[in-house]
Amino acid sequence: FIALSFFLFQITAKAAVIFVTLQYNVTIPATEEQSSETISLYHYGIKDLATIFFYMLVAIIIHAIIQEYVLDKINRKMHFSKTKHSKFNESGQLSAFYLFSCVWGTSILVCENYISDPTSLWRDYPHTLIPFQMKFFYILQLAYWFHAIPELYFQKTKKEDIFRQIVYIGLYLFHIAGAYLLNLTHLGLVLLVLHYFVEFLFHISRLFYFSDERYQKGFSLWAVLFVLGRLLTLILSVLTFGFGLARAEDQQLNFSTGNFNILAVRISVLASICMAQAFMMWKFINFQLRRWREHSSSQPQSVKKKFVTPKGKTSRKER
Repeated sequence: FIALSFFLFQITAKAAVIFVTLQYNVTIPATEEQSSETISLYHYGIKDLATIFFYMLVAIIIHAIIQEYVLDKINRKMHFSKTKHSKFNESGQLSAFYLFSCVWGTSILVCENYISDPTSLWRDYPHTLIPFQMKFFYILQLAYWFHAIPELYFQKTKKEDIFRQIVYIGLYLFHIAGAYLLNLTHLGLVLLVLHYFVEFLFHISRLFYFSDERYQKGFSLWAVLFVLGRLLTLILSVLTFGFGLARAEDQQLNFSTGNFNILAVRISVLASICMAQAFMMWKFINFQLRRWREHSSSQPQSVKKKFVTPKGKTSRKER
C-alpha cells in the first residue's frame, strides 16, 4: 500500500517505478517472417537491486500472512513441541514456496519449449535477452532468498541453527545469482524446477509425518527422486558445459555482449554445481543414517530367554 501510494505523486512516481516494475526492457519490432506483434525482452542491470529489495519486502509480508493465518492455527490444534514447532513452520513456508515456483517455472519451460528441445540450454548463448516471465521469475527467486535472512531474526531461530540456515540460503543465492549474471538462465531455470520439485516432496512429506508419525512412504519416494535429481542435474550440467558451450564458435570473454563462454568460467561453474551436489548427497546420507538409527532404536528389543533348571535336578553339564 505504501509503495502504491508513491504513484499518486509525480515527484515520487519515477522512483517508485524502479522498485515495482522490471527495468531494462528492449522492444523488438515485428517482422513479416517471425511475428506480427512487437516483442519485449529484458536484460539485467544495477536497477534490478531496487526491484529485488521491493519484492523482498513483499515476501516478508506474505511470509507473515502464511505464518499467522495458516501455520499458527495448525500449531495450536496439533500442540507440537518446540522442536517440531520450528520444523513444521520451516516446512510449511518452504513447501508453499517450492510448489509456487515449480508450477510457475514449469509453465515457463513449456511456453518457451525448453523441455521439448534440450539444445536450447546452450544454443544461441549468451542469453542476454529473456522474456518478461523469466526475468520476473529470477527477480522473485532472489527476493525470496534474501528475505530469508531477516526472517532468521523474526522467527527467533536458535543459535545452533543459524549457521545451517545461512549456508542453506547462501547456496541458493550464489547459484541463482550466478545463473542470472552469467546469462545461463535457461539451464538455471531447468535445474531450479528439478531441485524445487524434489525439495517440495521432502517438506510436504515432513508435514504429513508431523501429523502422523506412521507416515513414511513420502520419505521413501523422496529418497529415490533425490538421487535421480542429483544424477539428472549432473548430466544436464555436463552436457551444457562439456558438450554444448565447449563447441560454440565464440569462446571469448566479452562483458559488453555478456559472453562468459571461456574455459575457466565453464570449469568453475561446473565445479560449483558438482560440489553443491556432493554436499547435498553428504547431507542426504547423514539424514538416512540418522533415520535408520532412530528406526532401529524404536524397535522393541528381544529379550533373551533364560533357561532355569528345576530344583533337585542336575543338568547334563554338572553330570
